Amino acid sequence: MDCNVRSSRNNLRIKKFFLLSCQTLLHLLTVLGKNSDMGIAERRLRQRDEVRSSILSTAWQMVKDDGWQSLSIRKVADAIEYSVPVIYDHFENKEAILMEFAKDGFRMLSKKIQSAKEKYDDPAEQLKTIANAYWSFASKNKEYYQLMYGLGMAGCEIEKCFPERANFRSLVMEPIAAIISKSKNPNVNPCLKYYTFWSILHGLISIKSMRTPAVSDEVNKLVLDDAIEGFIKNLS
Repeated sequence: MDCNVRSSRNNLRIKKFFLLSCQTLLHLLTVLGKNSDMGIAERRLRQRDEVRSSILSTAWQMVKDDGWQSLSIRKVADAIEYSVPVIYDHFENKEAILMEFAKDGFRMLSKKIQSAKEKYDDPAEQLKTIANAYWSFASKNKEYYQLMYGLGMAGCEIEKCFPERANFRSLVMEPIAAIISKSKNPNVNPCLKYYTFWSILHGLISIKSMRTPAVSDEVNKLVLDDAIEGFIKNLS
């Protein structure tokens, strides 16, 4: 075979090998670059979540210590040693932080109501245990309860601001509708009765919070039990 031909073929093999090596290297660099970008993005996201969590935990401690009225963006920023703009990067204002807590409260309440309701099949017993769970939640989570129902935001229809509350309503509406369907007057509006039920609970809890310590928790609970018994009897 001619030496020139053999040399040409060798050169072609070298070029192909070189080209393949370059393509492989380029591919590796691309993959490494993408992994690096993903790592940076994940790290930034994790850091952002950590800052957000720190803001909320610090704000909640302030609420527990001094009430939600004492909360301010400036105080939170000073406490976690970040600038005020960093807080605003996560929450539009103080009300946005408070609404986040209120949403958590409604989620917690719904879980407790769901758990209590599942203990019974009888609708009347379900309403009793729902009332007890609601009462217990309000007593043990006063800061949450105050935020959930005491913010009084202008122009805020509660279930538009807090769609989490809709789950609570459906949990209560079901046994009410079941009792009404078998009652002497099955045409009663269950939605109206739901608001009556909630008004009893919320009203008694509000009265309890204003009463002097001379009125014991046992007496307050007896009043609640009596009111719920009367409500169920009226449904039937």
